Amino acid sequence: MLSENEINRVLVVTAHPDDVDFAAAGSIAQFTDRGVEVTYCIVTDGDAGGFDRELDNGGMAELRRTEQTNAAKIVGVTDLRFLGYHDGTVVQSLDLRRDITRVIRQVRPDLVITHTPERNYGFIAPSHPDHRAVGGSALDAVYPDARNPYTFPSLLLEEGLEAWTVREVWLNGGQTPDHHVDITGTFERKLSALRAHVSQTSHMEGFDDFLRTRFSQVAAEAGLGEGRYAEAFQRVPTA
Repeated sequence: MLSENEINRVLVVTAHPDDVDFAAAGSIAQFTDRGVEVTYCIVTDGDAGGFDRELDNGGMAELRRTEQTNAAKIVGVTDLRFLGYHDGTVVQSLDLRRDITRVIRQVRPDLVITHTPERNYGFIAPSHPDHRAVGGSALDAVYPDARNPYTFPSLLLEEGLEAWTVREVWLNGGQTPDHHVDITGTFERKLSALRAHVSQTSHMEGFDDFLRTRFSQVAAEAGLGEGRYAEAFQRVPTA
């Protein structure tokens, strides 16, 4: 497993704008505070989400890209890659694997953070089909695609992107996390990042209280004690 000082570049691969902030913004803020380079790869523009029905899909997509860009700045991230797939229709495919592989070879991360491809029967929200499709495709892009120079040969021959081996993956949204990050010191920035997704969160009464309860429960499950907040992941070594 990677030690803290071995993580210099992180790539976060998510299905929708706001996914990273719900799952990992506190951890991301800690990475950027230490000088780690963090890149977001967001597969869809979230054009099927939101509660302003006066916006057509194009308007919603633009709004959500802007919201994610603003949220990212709060936790120190300025490098965002939007792949432009349609919200709600993502499936595991060679095209998606290629597009994620491209970003992996461009960014050359030590660590990839993405969705678990498994269905969570204890808490249904992480099991959105887009999440599972993106998580599965990202894992396939990590292994074997990104490290194999013969996979998607045009990436090497036409784009000059050399093979790259990601050393570890953190999966979010699963039922069996084995790694907890104490985010008490960055929790307020996580809240601010989530509030930046106005189209998704402004209608929710008691939103802050819900988040405090949820992530304090994660901390309690990790044995961190009262008054702490934590994010949970499953660590997947790739060697």
